[in-house]
Amino acid sequence: MTQLATRSEQRAFDGRQGFYEHASAVIGGPMRLSVFLPPRALAGASVPAVYFLAGLSCTEETFMVKAGAQRVAAALGLALVSCDTSPRHARFPGDDEHWDFGLGAGFYVDATESPWSGAYRMESYVTRELVEVVEQSFPIDASARGIFGHSMGGHGALTLALRHPELYRSVSAFAPIVAPSRVPWGEKALSRYLGADPGAWREHDAVELLAAGRRFPGPARVDQGTDDKFLERELKPSLLQDACAAAGQPLELRLRQGYDHSYYFIATFIEEHLRHHASALLG
Repeated sequence: MTQLATRSEQRAFDGRQGFYEHASAVIGGPMRLSVFLPPRALAGASVPAVYFLAGLSCTEETFMVKAGAQRVAAALGLALVSCDTSPRHARFPGDDEHWDFGLGAGFYVDATESPWSGAYRMESYVTRELVEVVEQSFPIDASARGIFGHSMGGHGALTLALRHPELYRSVSAFAPIVAPSRVPWGEKALSRYLGADPGAWREHDAVELLAAGRRFPGPARVDQGTDDKFLERELKPSLLQDACAAAGQPLELRLRQGYDHSYYFIATFIEEHLRHHASALLG
């Protein structure tokens, strides 16, 4: 059983917010995560967990500090889990030259190209090891998982839900990169992590996965701000809307007038997302 080292724990909304670290066999070094347990879990009940994947340059702390999610999660009886966005222990040339590649920008894929393949295995970490560590260490219902995320993490939530639909019962995203193989952020990262063949990129592109026949058994929810400065260049939610319509994949897409890409946007609509997950995980 993996041993978690506690970095800090705080009481919050009669639950507990904790920040932890463990030795990762998948990554080959230490990884950090954060877990909020609602009051029901502290009283001994097993509760569903919703896994949040953060965006570019973020860490395991960003969502827990900025989103204001704990109050609603406590009331609904949901655990919240977030992890770091890339390995931090292994350093490679150029890994900190750009804010949108390398450190803080793992893109939730398993890199196949050297040197990144030595540590950047974020898909396996999120879908296998993180789940195992959390469910071994906390009172979590292993039959009821949800996944959601923001920006790069929204890309991760959508693609991992489509690639591993057996693992999750609910999915949502804030301002996701829906077609990374067609936009600069994705082209920059995927070409370095996965190589020059765009065919490999399409396996980690929600729009392309839908076109190839992948489906999630429940509805996907996406919120997008209309004043997001990355909307036209990097995010392109209309591509996801068209792909879902063509594939018959249920999608709840909400365009939020005047909202941008920030955590103010996330904090405004976090309750609706958590209720979306609770409806699937708790009935």
